[in-house]
Amino acid sequence: MQSQLKEKLNPKIKKVWAIASALWVFFMGAIFVVPFLFLYLEENSQWSFILLLVFAALAVLSLIVAAFVLPSIRYIRWSYQVGNDFIEIKRGIWWRKHYMIPFIRVQNTDTKQGPLLRAFGLSDVTISTAAGEHTIPGLLNSEAEELRDRAAELARIAREDV
Repeated sequence: MQSQLKEKLNPKIKKVWAIASALWVFFMGAIFVVPFLFLYLEENSQWSFILLLVFAALAVLSLIVAAFVLPSIRYIRWSYQVGNDFIEIKRGIWWRKHYMIPFIRVQNTDTKQGPLLRAFGLSDVTISTAAGEHTIPGLLNSEAEELRDRAAELARIAREDV
């Protein structure tokens, strides 16, 4: 088994992921449960009640898994490390991904916040290359700004050395 990288995300990100997942599961569950609720109220049949219970139980189970189990596992599996020549990211629950991004390829670095991240004092750092974007989520605002600035400076130095 490969070792974890040195840097971890801020533990508050688990709460952000849990809230975001709970909201998503709640709305998706409502899409499946509400029609069967109306069907049961209209027809009052046994099969519609059974389907209502099955979808409601699946929604509750999905909510428990998405809000309480997966954020902790996701947090454990997330790590990153900034070297002098590249940034390394490891993440993933089922499909493990390991990225090595050379600073010579970095085109842009950004920080971003949504309402949930802002409420917890966190930011995401996005590192853009020609091949795509890589995001390091859930860093304290000061850490995110420091990482963004450091990555931009190392990318500038890497381009000057060529």
